[in-house]
Amino acid sequence: MAEDKLLEDEIIEESATDNGQQLQVIDNVLPKHISVLPLSHRPVFPGISIPLTFAGKEKIKVLKKAHEEEEGYIGLVLAQELNEEDYTESEMYEVGTLYQIMRIVPIAPNTVQVLGRGVRRFAKEKAVLVKPNIRWEVAYADVPKGKPSPDLKAYMMAISTEIREVLKLNPVFQEQVNMVVGQLNYEAPGQTMDVISNLLSGDSETLQELLETFDPLERAKKLLKLIKEELEVAKIQQRITKQIDEKVSKQQKEFFLREQLKAIKKELGMEKDENESEAEKIEKKLAELDLPEEILKIVEQELNKLKTLNPQAPDFNVTRNYLETISELPWGIFSEDNSDIKEARRILDRDHYGLEEVKDRILEFLSTIVKRGKIAGSIICLVGPPGVGKTSIGKSVAHALNRQFFRFSVGGMRDEAEIKGHRRTYIGAMPGKMIQALKRVGTSNPVIMLDEIDKIGTSFRGDPASALLEVLDPEQNSSFLDHYLDLPYDLSNVLFITTANQLDTIPGPLLDRMEIIRLSGYVMEEKIEIAKQYLVPKQLEEHGFEKDEITFSEEALEEIADKYAREAGVRNLEKQIRKIIRKTALKQAEDDHPDFEISKEDVEDLLGKPVFRTEKLYDKPIPGVVLGLAYTSMGGATLYVEATGIKTGKPGFKLTGQLGDVMKESAEIAYSYVRSLICEMNEDCKDYFETHQVHLHVPAGATPKDGPSAGITMSLALYSLATGQAVKDSLAMTGEITLTGKVLPIGGVKEKTIGARRVGITELIFPIDNQKDFEELPDYIKEGLTVHFADYFEDVLKAAIEA
Repeated sequence: MAEDKLLEDEIIEESATDNGQQLQVIDNVLPKHISVLPLSHRPVFPGISIPLTFAGKEKIKVLKKAHEEEEGYIGLVLAQELNEEDYTESEMYEVGTLYQIMRIVPIAPNTVQVLGRGVRRFAKEKAVLVKPNIRWEVAYADVPKGKPSPDLKAYMMAISTEIREVLKLNPVFQEQVNMVVGQLNYEAPGQTMDVISNLLSGDSETLQELLETFDPLERAKKLLKLIKEELEVAKIQQRITKQIDEKVSKQQKEFFLREQLKAIKKELGMEKDENESEAEKIEKKLAELDLPEEILKIVEQELNKLKTLNPQAPDFNVTRNYLETISELPWGIFSEDNSDIKEARRILDRDHYGLEEVKDRILEFLSTIVKRGKIAGSIICLVGPPGVGKTSIGKSVAHALNRQFFRFSVGGMRDEAEIKGHRRTYIGAMPGKMIQALKRVGTSNPVIMLDEIDKIGTSFRGDPASALLEVLDPEQNSSFLDHYLDLPYDLSNVLFITTANQLDTIPGPLLDRMEIIRLSGYVMEEKIEIAKQYLVPKQLEEHGFEKDEITFSEEALEEIADKYAREAGVRNLEKQIRKIIRKTALKQAEDDHPDFEISKEDVEDLLGKPVFRTEKLYDKPIPGVVLGLAYTSMGGATLYVEATGIKTGKPGFKLTGQLGDVMKESAEIAYSYVRSLICEMNEDCKDYFETHQVHLHVPAGATPKDGPSAGITMSLALYSLATGQAVKDSLAMTGEITLTGKVLPIGGVKEKTIGARRVGITELIFPIDNQKDFEELPDYIKEGLTVHFADYFEDVLKAAIEA
């Protein structure tokens, strides 16, 4: 094409100006029209050979055409905004560098590396072609003729000095710049500045500004400023590098010295390799233990493995931790049991008030252990409401036997690995709680308490309750296999004590392995004695008071127990005493009052309005209203059964009070039985159920209720309603009823009796089959109570209906 013809033997002067400098086409071999490609990161400067990489079919096509048809000349211009999809849409600066391609080398599909050199600056005059590729008409910068001015020469000398400083700090381009600086030609400052500019690491906009500065003096000023900035950055980098090198050098020095010291000690026989040293330490520990033969073989295999492992190998730490765990277990180590049962009783009496039946059962258990010399029979399970002293009894048992004590809660536990450990293949594997407990206490016959066994859970990780079957079975736990140890360990000498609030949620197979001992709770007299002997002295000591500084009258303690802490246990009673002592401590600090005596009248001032009034809702007997007895996880309690009738001319029966299925069935049985009984016994009332809709309700409605023991209570409420005869207001009852009127036995006699005493009930009705249970109760619980034992519902009527 005519527009691409090289200019020969002519000089065309153009008026494209930049920084006031004239641009001219002065070389008779440089093309006036050139293809242009955008650069993405930084511009190319004239005077230096540099390889470049290009990707894209269109760009490669332009490069090949320039190489084959245009003597390798192509324009390279920095892009302000590069369009990756179509480079012709990119926004580019108007000053670039003519680049002459020497060679094109494919390095990947649609990607080539171009080898060439920068030739001359140019400025765009106009675009002669945009699609399918970019071609510009350009004007080239004039190469200054003659000697540089003194100012320019001075700047070049300053540039030479500064670039040498940069080289001392950052020798990346040392060889190339040394060549330029060593042959620094003040007669050709432009070429020297371009070479140096090409090696600087400034941002693309700053380098483009240098490229666009055609005047040598102005360019020298900008280049000197840029080199000074580069020098400052290099100094900061050097300072950071020096700090890091000093730290690393110190660590390396210490490492080499330690290695040398280790080698010297090894030569002198003073120290062995780390793996040998670790193995010897473990061997020394194991030699002091009484290991069974089969376990000794496995341990020796692991020790030999440890000696051959590199300390840096992952298996080294796993094997070492495993052997250390084995060496820390109390193989063959037992504490000597206390064989003095009288001393054991003294300890139990000292630590716990009352609970005579519980103490006798525990002492029977301990006597068997002392007699046989090992654990025999089932596991102890202490069942009772919160705060009755289950955990503290476990501690007392350990003290009485002179054994170590370890307690952990299984409430909410959902992973069987908590009991049996993790397999060693897992990262962070560790033994289960049983093995950890033995490591902690250091003997093979401790007392281990499993708290809240009724609240154990299950999940996708397994069933901890099933894992406990092996632990708590005396026939199996002599060879308990922990997943982590993978060795049998004898747990048959461990005395396990479990605690629970109720038995309903404990799996049957697990419950079958345990000896149940019930702690029913405390009556008022017991609570007062416990407060006087244990709770008040303990809280005074915790708050820094002497015994005589704060005293509680017996009436005050009774008021606290009755109006503020009516639960079966004494935990809430202790909280209220603690609250009173805190308030008293504040008064003493403010008023400087030396001593305090807490009377009944002071209790309400210190604790506020009573939390509990009376559980009795009615002051006088009302037909259709009867008081029953219930047994909950919080101990014994009373609950009313209310019945009322609505005359509708037809029969009907309705139940409310959030009753469970068993209780609903009891109500249906009571309704059917009383309806048949009324027809037979009372001519005046036999039509009552035919003409009335009966509504039976059990307050409080927000509390779920279930169980069969309210049968006679519901029956009596319906009978009282139908006949209009009121039941004694001092009477409470419990018992299951059948359709024939037979009264069946129930559980929780002691708890229900205590619950009745707590609210001032003086007369009780129990099934006749529970007479033996009641007679076994301590005298202080039975004192002042009139009890009727019913075989059939007729016996209930005789005791309940006022003549």
